[in-house]
Amino acid sequence: MEPTVDPAGEPIATSAVLMASAKHIATFCRAENMAFLNCKKKDQNPEKCLEKGREVTSCVLNLLKHLHQTCTKEMDAYAGCMYYNTNEFDLCRKEQDAFEKACPWNK
Repeated sequence: MEPTVDPAGEPIATSAVLMASAKHIATFCRAENMAFLNCKKKDQNPEKCLEKGREVTSCVLNLLKHLHQTCTKEMDAYAGCMYYNTNEFDLCRKEQDAFEKACPWNK
């Protein structure tokens, strides 16, 4: 299984980790994501929205770090299942349920 954090404790945002954390990201980084999307809608020049993009990235990385610290075992199990099963949610419902009970996304 791929590790979800590097040796320094920083989150590794693999596709499996991001997919497993998608509901949390959508909830907790909503304001940053909306600001970025609104910026992109107003101006197609990529340089104009770099700061908003950095804010999204920072929010997601901080959230992943918090999730890993708060519910390490459940997050690792869910992300590991997603990795092993090529991000197929249906094959990881048991791990998803345990992760969402340990770290609810709707609070």
